[in-house]
Amino acid sequence: MAVKTHSKVLNATVDKLSEESSYNQLFHAYHDEASLPSEEVLKKVVNLCRVILFPGYFGNARISKQTIRYHTGVNIETLYALLTQQIYAGLCFDNNDGLSCPDETIREKAEALSEQFISTLPDMRAILATDAEAAYNNDPAARNINEVIFCYPGFRAIVNYRIAHQLYLLQVPFIPRMITEMAHSETGIDIHPGAEIGDHFSIDHGTGTVIGETSIIGNYVRIFQGVSLAGEKLPGNLQGEESRHIARHPVLEDHVTVYSNSTLMGRIHIGQGATICGNVWLARHVAAGETVEQLCREGNR
Repeated sequence: MAVKTHSKVLNATVDKLSEESSYNQLFHAYHDEASLPSEEVLKKVVNLCRVILFPGYFGNARISKQTIRYHTGVNIETLYALLTQQIYAGLCFDNNDGLSCPDETIREKAEALSEQFISTLPDMRAILATDAEAAYNNDPAARNINEVIFCYPGFRAIVNYRIAHQLYLLQVPFIPRMITEMAHSETGIDIHPGAEIGDHFSIDHGTGTVIGETSIIGNYVRIFQGVSLAGEKLPGNLQGEESRHIARHPVLEDHVTVYSNSTLMGRIHIGQGATICGNVWLARHVAAGETVEQLCREGNR
């Protein structure tokens, strides 16, 4: 009797979960050769980028100046193949009707986007070198730049962001956010791939740091753990697509420092060389060179 009751309950649950009204927008129809982007493969993509960008630090190969071109060539070819596959999956997933996948034109687009991304790696290495330098110069506890590149979670999150941001600029769907969310899971640092961040950027410690989609950060900016560059609440009359990509996060000019656990809210401008002390809630503009301490409120301008 118990077995029959058990069977009825399971069957009834299966029936309810199989009703179209139940899953509606939560369902993705699978099409031949159009699998979803893979987090496991994207981890390999990011690791390959690290191996290429920082030769000798990552990967198993014993690389030297005599063999660097060979190893780089092999890694670039592997990166191209894996990234093309993942971009193709993302493009197919982004295709709402799914009817055009598999499609040769989509495959060609994925290949072109992969090539364009790889062409940015030299410039990406150059800006990441400034980020590593900034982290070392700003942290007396750092023994050398090697330690920053190999060990620091803030630098790891920045590397993921730089990779994701280039893919974001190329309008590759899904994959940029997946890459920054990997760093979020690993480090506790959440940087939206759409944020614009200049050179010599450093995140000290970093756990709990959040940088929103439309944030703009200048050069030589330093932020600490728990800092949030948060979006302001949008007007109630903006709904759906109207609310997307509206500039709603802070702008930090060059040489700004934001200390731990401070929240900067909305499209405020923080002037060049300003300092935001710890545990500040800030929703106003800050003049160049100004220092903002705790209990900074709208009425205290």
